[in-house]
Parts: sequence; structure tokens; C-alpha cells
Amino acid sequence: MRTLSSSLLAAQKSSSGIPYVKVEASNKIAGVVRLDWTRLYTGTEPDYFHAVTMAGDGSLIRARITPPSDSRKLYRQRVANPDPTSDFSNWSYTSQYNAAAVACAALGAEVSIFWINGVSREIYRIKSVDNGATWDTPELIDYSPTTAINSIAAAYKTNGDLAIFFADQATLYVKKLVSGVWQTKAAWDKTTDDLSGVACIYDGDWDLLVTGKDSAGNFMLWSLVYGDGVDIPAGNWSALKAIATAPSDGKFEYQRVYLAKPDAFRCFFVEKFTGTDAYQRPFWSHAVPGTKFIDNLWREPVPFNLSAEYGLALANSGDYCWLSRPDGVWRAKHTTQTLDLTGDVLSLIEDLVTDEGELTVELRNDNKQYASPGAGSLAILDIGCQLELSPGYRTSAGNESSPGPAFFLDAYEHTSAGGKASFFLYALDAWDLVKTWRARHQFRWNKDSNDMTVKQALEFVLARAGLKLEVKSQSSDITSLYPDFTIHPGNRGVDIIQRLLDFVPDVLFTEGNKGYLVNPQSADSSVYSYGSAHAIFEGKYRKGSWALNRAQVTGRDPVTGDPIVADSFDWGQINMLYDRLVTLEDRNLDTLAKVQARGVSDLRQAGMESVSSHIRIPVNCGQQLYDVIDITDSRTGLSAEKKRVLGLTMVYDTRHGRYEQRLLLGAP
Repeated sequence: MRTLSSSLLAAQKSSSGIPYVKVEASNKIAGVVRLDWTRLYTGTEPDYFHAVTMAGDGSLIRARITPPSDSRKLYRQRVANPDPTSDFSNWSYTSQYNAAAVACAALGAEVSIFWINGVSREIYRIKSVDNGATWDTPELIDYSPTTAINSIAAAYKTNGDLAIFFADQATLYVKKLVSGVWQTKAAWDKTTDDLSGVACIYDGDWDLLVTGKDSAGNFMLWSLVYGDGVDIPAGNWSALKAIATAPSDGKFEYQRVYLAKPDAFRCFFVEKFTGTDAYQRPFWSHAVPGTKFIDNLWREPVPFNLSAEYGLALANSGDYCWLSRPDGVWRAKHTTQTLDLTGDVLSLIEDLVTDEGELTVELRNDNKQYASPGAGSLAILDIGCQLELSPGYRTSAGNESSPGPAFFLDAYEHTSAGGKASFFLYALDAWDLVKTWRARHQFRWNKDSNDMTVKQALEFVLARAGLKLEVKSQSSDITSLYPDFTIHPGNRGVDIIQRLLDFVPDVLFTEGNKGYLVNPQSADSSVYSYGSAHAIFEGKYRKGSWALNRAQVTGRDPVTGDPIVADSFDWGQINMLYDRLVTLEDRNLDTLAKVQARGVSDLRQAGMESVSSHIRIPVNCGQQLYDVIDITDSRTGLSAEKKRVLGLTMVYDTRHGRYEQRLLLGAP
């Protein structure tokens, strides 16, 4: 149950509570701002290696290399106060040529452009200390081992130190500037095939994205951390973690990656397809809010409507994100924008069960104020926007509500009847994000080593739909079981989640932009009481037979290969109904304890579902699915009887004075 203030608790228990229901629309999907890109510049510059950064005064600093046919000349550009009226076509030639790769970085007024000469192997920097207005002469800082350079990236620390990373064939190198002194370059400790791209930012450690091939020749997009003492010890490398994979014998590969952190970690990279309908298309993604870079929890990459062999460089300053390539500049606002709908709400129905949720909102439209959703002052209110519902009451402290539930607008409808007009919003909860996500790539874990626990696999899959996993309670199995598990292209997110939950006794519900783990136990304490201080309008309490009362589970000894068999029984149910057997075989259950726990879990679920009760009550603003509550109803003889919330329906109707909930209840 969500935490409520004492004044809100008192109001919802009062027999004369006055409803306050807050409804807002925002420009988010799963809690992250949806970037609406506007192209500000379309030029004729040829597409080749390029980079972008933002100086401390907000100037846009761009660099580009011309193709080999034009001697790979290096150009730079500064656009002060960039906006839709700016001229992005004016470039300055640096008098440098044979440049093989380029990177930009900035910290306050200091801006650096790095490049590697593709003939002499020289690594150079030019630096500006006035936001890119003037530049020093080129500084030779090192040599690359070979001329097979495919990418370079750079980022400053907040203290003025910086690091560059460059990919030379199959080796990634780092070279740091510490207290004004360049350090000896160092190679990473990984074994891969050739690399095709690298991007980095500094966020306590050096956070990197890398594209290339693994040692088996499969095409990869990885995340990687070079430590500076926060999540990884200084000077050490984390493991490479896959974000996207493509088999070596397929027709897909990944390259040209860029990274920034305006509000969340965001990236762009190129997916190259060499099949019949060949393309080189930018894709974008972002990390799940509230997670660390090292967690490697990224939303499923989304295609960008452009053909670009060398990708889109990403930067940010102030309220805006910027995209750049030699012949194009785009801009998008990354700040949250909201539209308060509260004053126009006529009615709403929130309907939640354990694996889906819906919200229907009726808004008054007598003045045609909602005639043009998605445009003008209603630009936010469009398909896909986030609707945030906060049930509440008028309290001694004013209007109070409980934020948490969030839905995503799936459809809207204008109605007209009896001289009145309404505007209906139909929205779905985060389960719909999981249900509509389908795997693009194959992932397999724990075949030969312990790669991911069930919990870590759940985190990964939920992240692909944009959700963060939180824990209310959890079993020991979910953090200790490493099942041999494969996700195939085309698998639905909801099916993958269910397969993972089948390994453990835990259950999952969604609220807002998160999935919550619960390990339901019959001994769980009640979090709220109904029937005394909080009234019950109506109650129906039904108890039925169990669908199963005996579970026979077979696992497999990992050493001998012998079966491990265990039965679990509910003798009370068996005595009444004889046995109702379910059999299950899972070779991932490799100890007797795990086999026994699975059987107990199946029986617990059957017991929970055998009770089908509901109560109709004044709205409890903090109630959540899988909460254990207790009921005292003297009319039926119940006294502090524990139940578990398996469904929740809230009705708010201003015209008929209704503000109530119906809770669907099972056994605790």
C-alpha cells in the first residue's frame, strides 16, 4: 500500500469525505520524456564521420570529416545561441586532412576536438577556452597503433580531466588527461573481433557504448564502464554487457554509436541491414529511469525516420537535446510538460487486475475545449501520452492525493448527445507496454555459466518495455536460481515474464512506470483494516475448492542427471475432494529444496485463487494489488479476516455523487 498522510487517511475513513481526483497528461512514455524532434537544417554536406558537443554558453559545436574523395578534410563549426533561425551551413576548414575519426567534448567554456590521422597515426587535439570562438593550434598527444581506426570518443570530468577512447581494430584504448598531463594510453582487457564504434560520457565513471563483433563474429552493441571509483575501481573495466545482438551469419550489424545524458542515458546507433531491402538506419534508446548505467537496463531500441550510414551525434544543453550529422541538425525539448485535466473530469473508471489495467476518463467538452487533441494548447494530449491518476480527498490540509497510478492513452472519443458534449480518454496501464513488446533478438543466459538470476532476467525484460523492477518482497529463489533460459525473436514480453515467474513463487504487478515483485505468504501482515474505521458498503465472501491440491515436481541432478522428484500435498483439500494432481518437470530445479519449493508455490497459488470475494468501499487512495488487508463484517461473522487484493475497480462520477472502490479478494 502506498504511504498516505495522516490527514488523507482520516479523510478517506470519514463518512463525509469530499473527493478530490487529480488527472494530468504528460509528454512521457513510461516516465521518460518523449522527444519530439524538429529538423532545423537540411544541407548538402556529404555524410561521413562527424561529432557534436555543446559549449558552456549554449553554443553548438560541430565537427565533420569529408569523404576520402575529398581527402578526409576536417571542418569545424560554432553556432552561438542555436535556434530555428540559425545558419548551420557555415563551416571552417582546420587545414587538417587524412582524418580517420573525430570526437568533440566540452566542459564549461573549454571545448576540445580530437581526431586521428589515418596515414600518420597521429592523435591530435585542438582546444578552445572561449566556447569555441577561437582555437589553439593542433596539439599532438599520441599515436594509434595502426591506421585501422573506426571510432573515437571523448568526455570531460567535472574537475577538468578528460579521457579519449578509440577503437583500433579489435582493441579499445583509453588515454587520459589528468591535472593537465597526458597519461600513457592503455588497452582494455577484452577479447573481441573488430570494433566499429565507441561513445562515452562521464557520470562518476566513464560510461561507454561500443559496437563491433564478438570473438565468434556476432555483431554486438555493448555497454561498458571504465572505472573511476564509483561503480568500478579506478582504471578497471567492467564486463561487456549486450544491448543488441545479431548472428555472424545474418544480415544485420551495428555501428556508429553516440551517447548523452540530458535527463536519462540516451543513445543513437546505426543498424545496418544488407538483405534485399537494404538500409542503414539510426535507432535510439534510453536507459530505464532510476537505474545505473552499469545495470545495462535499456528500452528496446526504436527506429528513427532517416537513412544515415554514419549515424546521428547527440548532445544537450539547457532544456534541449540536439542531433547532428553533416547535412542536418535536429532539436527536441527534454523537459516534462503537463496538462492538468482535473477541473474537467466528469467521471472515470479505473479497473486493475493482476495482469492488466484500464482507465476511462470522461471530460466535459461543452466549450469545445478538447476539439483538437494533439494540437496547440492540447499538444501533449495525444495518443501515447502518459495519464497520471492521483485519487484523493479534500482534507484538513487542503486537497491531497496519492500519486502512483499511470496509464498510456490508447484512444480518445468525442461524443455528443442531449445538447451536451464529452471527450473520453481510454488508457492502458504498463502491462500493455509488456504485452506489446516483442523480442527483436535472441538472448540466452546460463547455458554454460551463471549469467543472470531469474530476478535479473525479469529486470532485463521489463526494461525492454521501459519499466523498472522494484521489490516489495521477494523469495530466495528469485535471486539464487540461474535457469538455462532463451528468448527467441518474436517472443511476447508477457509470455517471457510468465515463463520466468514459473520458476519462482513470486508474483508481479505494475503501477506507474514500474513492475513490483511480491512473494505472497499466508503469514503476511495486514496493511489496512476495513469494516470498523473504514466502512464497507457491501461484501460478498466466497470460498471454493482448490483447482489442484497435489503437486508432483521433477527436477534434475546437474552432476548425475538423475531425476529429483518431490510431492507437495494439501491434506485438508485431499480429504474433502481426493487428489487433484498437477505434474511439472523442470531441469533447472537442481536441488531437492528447489523442487519442493516449486510444489509449495503451486499449491499456494491454488489456495489464493480458491477464495473469490469482493467488498465495495469508500476509496482507499493508497490501495495496491497483492496487499493483504483484514475485514471485520459483523453481519457475516468475519472478524479481522485476512484477504489479499487481486483486483481493484475505482469509480468516480461527479453527476451521481459516486466515489467508491470494489476490491476483488483472494486468500492471503
